[in-house]
Amino acid sequence: MPITELLEKNAKLYPDDVCLVEINPDLEEKRRVTWREYELIQPDVRQHYRREITWHVFNEKANRVANLLLSRGIQKGDKVAILLMNCLEWLPIYFGILKTGALAVPMNFRFDSEEIKYCLDLSETDVLFFGPEFVGRIEEIVDEIDDKRIIFYVGGDCPSFAEDYDKLSANCSSIAPDIKLTEEDDAAIYFSSGTTGFPKAILHNHESLSHSAKVEQNHHGQTKDDVFLCIPPLYHTGAKMHWFGSLLSGGKAVLLKGVTPKTILETVSNEGCTIVWLLVPWAQDILLSIERGEVNLDDYKLDQWRLMHIGAQPVPQSLIKKWKALFPHHDYDTNYGLSESIGPGCVHLGVENIHKVGAIGKAGFGWETKIVADGKVITEPNEVGELAVKGPGVMTCYYNNPEATAEILKDGWLYTGDMAMYDEDKFIYLVDRKKDVIISGGENLYPVQIENFISKFSKVKDVAVIGLADERLGEIAAAIIEIKPGEDCSEEEINEFCKELPRYKRPKKVIFADVPRNATGKIEKPLLRERYNSTNLVAAENKA
Repeated sequence: MPITELLEKNAKLYPDDVCLVEINPDLEEKRRVTWREYELIQPDVRQHYRREITWHVFNEKANRVANLLLSRGIQKGDKVAILLMNCLEWLPIYFGILKTGALAVPMNFRFDSEEIKYCLDLSETDVLFFGPEFVGRIEEIVDEIDDKRIIFYVGGDCPSFAEDYDKLSANCSSIAPDIKLTEEDDAAIYFSSGTTGFPKAILHNHESLSHSAKVEQNHHGQTKDDVFLCIPPLYHTGAKMHWFGSLLSGGKAVLLKGVTPKTILETVSNEGCTIVWLLVPWAQDILLSIERGEVNLDDYKLDQWRLMHIGAQPVPQSLIKKWKALFPHHDYDTNYGLSESIGPGCVHLGVENIHKVGAIGKAGFGWETKIVADGKVITEPNEVGELAVKGPGVMTCYYNNPEATAEILKDGWLYTGDMAMYDEDKFIYLVDRKKDVIISGGENLYPVQIENFISKFSKVKDVAVIGLADERLGEIAAAIIEIKPGEDCSEEEINEFCKELPRYKRPKKVIFADVPRNATGKIEKPLLRERYNSTNLVAAENKA
């Protein structure tokens, strides 16, 4: 079914149940109110700003968005972009777009002006919704984009170059438009993370979105009583597709703007959250805060928290070992996916497989997997090849880019670009990105393996391994290491720790510096290569 039918079902079954809560710990009530109809709850004693809406209001707001767009000539197949920070407006706007038959085009809030214009042009977007955080960036390019696009501003004090979404939508009908949708209809364009250059536009249909909801609910067993804490950005497939589990079950979700250990634990406690999706750095920060005594777990009500899961990046085994020691009653899962496979879930570990931490798991609900090397399917353990996935959540194509589509889609299989291997029980382990493989003296080095090892060192907060050009070996492995606050660490200590690695895998250079990650938690390897004048020979060969 089209994903919009799930929203309409919940509005009928649970009209007065709260479905979304927005919490901004650093925002006072007077700062920003965009939808006057929303019931506002006064900040609590901690001065948290909190808003909430019910399923009925959510659906009504989505209908107003749809009717506003239809009144401006938007038709089935048109494209409507969303450039907003996480907020209560985000998801109703998204679903309002879908209800018109148009395609939702979520945009990365880290895009600069040039990237925003690039993505608007690439996706052939007709309408842009943007928030107050982006006024400056849009103002820089408005003369280039406003002659052929409708620009709606979502927030107070509407700038002169945009139209006031709040005022205009308030006068639109709250009745659902009569637009017929099928699973085969195009639904959304997402953008690749951009960590390898300018993003590609990824086209998905309604079947992809609906299947992601089924996958999430099947993997994590969401019920009406579960409360999902959503912290990562909604523009990314990961956050939204995990929330689709709440959409399918009719449960509540909390959008938290703020990722300090204290705000996360306070929100879990105050809102009764049962499911929390974290990125590795946030989980590490929570553990560090507990170790340093900056937070006291006895101050929070956490008994109801049943599941902690992580996605978007490899997970150090040492992190989960420490987590389970502090939270033994938590189920743990890791999810693997790409925006091309509608985000998380095409591979997942499974809460029953905690003994396999370090693996990404096996094929997810409704998915198939295979590992391929030199045109042959690998079946034996410990042989490295490229991971490919197949299922209802595979993208339709890269929009207007048949050449790039043909490179990654073959006979219905999506070739992920991730190097992987099986263990003896057919669990899949990520080895590295195909383009990140380092060839040093003829040996293939997989940075993720080295990163996972170094991350076990007690003084290390984060680590990234890249290849640096070397006259004799072609490339050498360099470890960029971020040390935990308050710790001192020397290169000699790292080298001594790495003696447990085979000699050829040990980093030949150690650099102490911050490790940059993007909004979805992935290490920004291209930025590091640029910063340290790295020439990746494998990447050059792949382009040839």
